Amino acid sequence: MTNLYSDDHARTLDAADSLRDLRSEFLIPQHDGADQAYFVGNSLGLQPRGARAHVEEVLDKWAMEGVEGHFTGQAQWMPYHELVREPLARLVGAQPSEVVAMNTLTTNLHLMMVSFYRPTRERPAILIEAGAFPSDRHAVASQIAFHGFDPATDLIELEADEPNGTISMAAIERAIAEHGHRLALVLWPGVQYRTGQAFDLPAIVHLTHAQGAVCGFDLAHAIGNLELQLHDSGVDFAVWCHYKYLNSGPGAIAGCFVHERHAHSDRPRFAGWWGHEATTRFRMGPQFVPTPGAEGWQLSNPPILGLAPLRASLELFDRAGMAALRGKSRRLTGYLEALIGDRLTDTLQVVTPTEPERRGCQLSLRVTGGRGMTGRSAGRALFEYLAANGVLGDWREPDVIRISPAPLYNTHADVLRFARAVETWRNAA
Repeated sequence: MTNLYSDDHARTLDAADSLRDLRSEFLIPQHDGADQAYFVGNSLGLQPRGARAHVEEVLDKWAMEGVEGHFTGQAQWMPYHELVREPLARLVGAQPSEVVAMNTLTTNLHLMMVSFYRPTRERPAILIEAGAFPSDRHAVASQIAFHGFDPATDLIELEADEPNGTISMAAIERAIAEHGHRLALVLWPGVQYRTGQAFDLPAIVHLTHAQGAVCGFDLAHAIGNLELQLHDSGVDFAVWCHYKYLNSGPGAIAGCFVHERHAHSDRPRFAGWWGHEATTRFRMGPQFVPTPGAEGWQLSNPPILGLAPLRASLELFDRAGMAALRGKSRRLTGYLEALIGDRLTDTLQVVTPTEPERRGCQLSLRVTGGRGMTGRSAGRALFEYLAANGVLGDWREPDVIRISPAPLYNTHADVLRFARAVETWRNAA
């Protein structure tokens, strides 16, 4: 029988990995002179080695050309955001005109709700998941109140109906059917940040549209993690960040999708100069003429230094292909789950669904025992032990450690290192 915990087994799995060379394209944080086992790509992805060259290109251009850098060379700044448009579209399954890199995630969410949350007395409600990321909940509640409605009655939060705090598709279907006559918007995550549960986007879109409501998604934990087909899924809009699985640096510029059926929409929006059609933008006229598609929701000229690292990351996604990355992700996360099942079930409870199609690379783990502790005390003690030994996960209150093997740079050896560290902690006297 295969010994899952053997170095030879992990090395064999890594040797068979067709994407193994991608790891060398990243700067791996060090711990005691060796590579850290870094499982926090769901919070901040690692730096691509190519990011520095793209940033320095911008700095050098600024130093040598000043304002003329907007108009000269292949990477001129005026159309710089267009350099990431097509690779972003490929990554999320969209038409190039449907995506744009701009602003930050919550800013984009507000801009989308200005246009796509149009409440009436009959339809004032927004449906989200209970325990949504606080920024999303704050944004949604504030939009409801801004329109003169009451979040206490018009913000509908669907509670988990499965044992580990996840939500079944049946529960989503029931909630949309029950509240459909009042719904203006369903805003759902692609992957729920705490549980790691992935959702069936096309099914949620279909159910929402059948009730006459708009359907949008927060894809912060889904982009670069799952294979997405936003155009074919019929999603009305989506927003995401680029600093997690897209490895574009802390506070990186975010992204936005608007389906092409809204490309010439007369929906109200908060307009800005950079959203004005490019051919007449510099006439400086008083009337706003939006660029067709997602770019028409831009406000200001993009931060070039913020866009530069994203170019480096997208080059790697294009090189690997999302299908191959997703295949490796399933193998890494499956290996992590198998290691836990083999020796660690008395210590760790996997909260994330076991079905590969219902999760991405993240496993959310509740610590159930070890060193005579339970609950938060055990979880926090294990988290701190792992960090002290060069294995970095992510802590989420009150009792969850998130471990996310990112296929661009994590290995089976990394995953084995995590499991062995947990075993050592549990067995310590």
